[in-house]
Amino acid sequence: MAIKIRKEDALNYHTQGQPGKIEVVPTKPLGSQMDLALAYSPGVAEPCKEIAANKEDVYKYTAKGNLVGVISNGTAVLGLGNIGPEASKPVMEGKGVLFKKFAGIDVFDIEIDEEDPDKFIQIVKSLEPTFGGINLEDIKAPESFKIERALKEEMNIPIMHDDQHGTAIISAAALINALELVNKKIEDITIVVNGAGAAAIACTKIYASLGAKHKNIIMCDSKGVINKSRENLDESKAEFATDKNLETLEEAVKGADFFIGLSVADILTPEHIKSMAENPIVFALANPNPEIAYDLAVETRDDLIMATGRSDHPNQVNNVLGFPYIFRGALDVRATAINEEMKLAAVRALATLAKESVPDMVSKAYGNTKIQFGKEYLIPKPLDPRLITTISPAVAKAAMESGVARVNIENWEEYKLELQRRIGIDQKLMSRIISRARKDPKRVVFAEAHDLRILKAAQTVRDEGIGFPILLGKRSIVTELIKENTLDLEDCPIFDTYEEEEKVQEYAKHYYEKRKRKGVTLYDANKQMRDRNVFGAMMVEKGEADGMVSGLTKDYPKTILPALQIIGMEKDVKRVAGMYIILSKKGTFCFSDTTVNVNPTAEELVDIIGMTAKGVEFFDMEPRIAVLSYSNFGSSKGEIPDKTREAVRLAKEKYPNLIIDGDIQANIALDTKIQQEAYPFSELADKGANTLIFPNLAAGNIAYKLLMEIGGAETIGPILLGMKKPVHVLQLGSSVRDIVNMVAITVVDAQLYDQNNKQ
Repeated sequence: MAIKIRKEDALNYHTQGQPGKIEVVPTKPLGSQMDLALAYSPGVAEPCKEIAANKEDVYKYTAKGNLVGVISNGTAVLGLGNIGPEASKPVMEGKGVLFKKFAGIDVFDIEIDEEDPDKFIQIVKSLEPTFGGINLEDIKAPESFKIERALKEEMNIPIMHDDQHGTAIISAAALINALELVNKKIEDITIVVNGAGAAAIACTKIYASLGAKHKNIIMCDSKGVINKSRENLDESKAEFATDKNLETLEEAVKGADFFIGLSVADILTPEHIKSMAENPIVFALANPNPEIAYDLAVETRDDLIMATGRSDHPNQVNNVLGFPYIFRGALDVRATAINEEMKLAAVRALATLAKESVPDMVSKAYGNTKIQFGKEYLIPKPLDPRLITTISPAVAKAAMESGVARVNIENWEEYKLELQRRIGIDQKLMSRIISRARKDPKRVVFAEAHDLRILKAAQTVRDEGIGFPILLGKRSIVTELIKENTLDLEDCPIFDTYEEEEKVQEYAKHYYEKRKRKGVTLYDANKQMRDRNVFGAMMVEKGEADGMVSGLTKDYPKTILPALQIIGMEKDVKRVAGMYIILSKKGTFCFSDTTVNVNPTAEELVDIIGMTAKGVEFFDMEPRIAVLSYSNFGSSKGEIPDKTREAVRLAKEKYPNLIIDGDIQANIALDTKIQQEAYPFSELADKGANTLIFPNLAAGNIAYKLLMEIGGAETIGPILLGMKKPVHVLQLGSSVRDIVNMVAITVVDAQLYDQNNKQ
């Protein structure tokens, strides 16, 4: 039987994204005869005809817009020299891996057996219909200059020779920050450039673009200083020939402020460094061995700032900090070029990012070392996930402002979310919460401010306009941590419960009145009020704070008990519950109860269902609730199936508008196909469940922890449900981002509390 293909189906199958809207396109389905017909013959004819009528539609119906060609002739590979195109292929394949890993860009690596620059240019130019951009790689100078210049002039897609511009961009960002640390201006410093190849020329040009004076630049090659008395200089070297009466590197570095080496190992000596100016900056970037060994250099002078190209020393000038994100930004606006404005935007974005607080996950990736802006941290680390959302938007914006973009990005927040999704981070749900929090920031108590993660989170909360931190902790410890880690939290209120005598007594009286018939004496109240969780809960209760987060260093029960005793539960709520949001490849799911109720009865499960439904709606999701068991709709008997069936019956009576069903097994709850075939009566058969209610604490707790560790799922929570005022409990070991997320939830919770109490 012939398959009928509709034009709109064929076009939709091949669509990669609409102009002006950046999208992450999933892999196309190919599981049926219809899919095959859409992917190839006869369906593929439709997009072909559309593109023939309008060439720009190639971006709409093919992957061209996310495809970069990494192209080399193998004439200048790493530190290996001219080893030929075949031997260069591992490097080009590795480059492709980095493009995909760090920016979600697809790559074809192409090794060309051609050293004649004119022929090479013609070959690459003929590939323009295939690629959205070209990354030239490992091509020797001076031919590389001619090749890149010609291709930029003759092609209408982004072209960049990464050996030149990648190194230039990263080293320029490092130089900006190094100069800030030593309080020098780029227009005043003397620069010695050792090496005159593609990277050295590009670095020198970008320093000039940032304000370096040609008269202060001394460039050296294998013959010594390039001065104007030299004959037969090529155009690129002649541009930086000095009129100073200098011949040797030894003479050039005397009194110099900045040395950058893109040459050979061990050419710079300790004596050279000793002769440099006060607070010298040395970037020894020869690979694999630098112009001077790192340890030898830093032993030579205490005031030295040092960078290399090696990953085993601080300040690695690594091109992976640049090229994936520069091309990502250029591709996403369909730029016709990578121009000077885009490169400088990348420089400034990198330099700025290095001054921001470093996420916990980055510190962990580098052995839990203390990472903060300074002599040993001039530029971000390659594994910093913020690079893509910092550099790519800056590059895209510069392309738009400089007139080389063919597509405009209008919603920058949405664009950043798409960038995160390209590398496997889905923050859409939390981004909505954070955006809501920013509209009306609230005062949030951080009850464990003696922990550095809490302080870093407080800094982020403040910087991003999410809320106003109130810090509880021993004042001397908190202030010292703030100072040591150069955090900008000096104006945040700090409460030390062992110093706030008047406040402690005031709170203790209030606590005593609430608990005097629960066995609490005034003496007990004063003593307990020294506990920061008790003190923080009282701040919220008395309206001196809008919410509280705690639990990073204490067990869950010890954190929530003071809040329950002082603040209490919502009206008509008999017990609180804990919910986790699970972000997985299959979607977003809510698990409850995972933290509080050990073995709830059917009636208690009904309360948990009601609180959970309200919590899910808080996150702008429609709750589709499955009450889980090892049974499917009465297929097995026992305490748990009986309890969950009864809970569903009662919940349907109490909440008739909820989509809810059970008892049901977890896999069946999520599999609509099986439900439609075997249990078509199920209320979840249409869309499946997104909210899972567990029969007891053990089941819920085990499930979410296994998903985190084995399933690779990300979690948000635990979110405490049922409290009268916003108190949320952190998980032991929470990262800085986890804490920030919980604060944003607390702020939005406080906003809703205010709204409800105004009505």
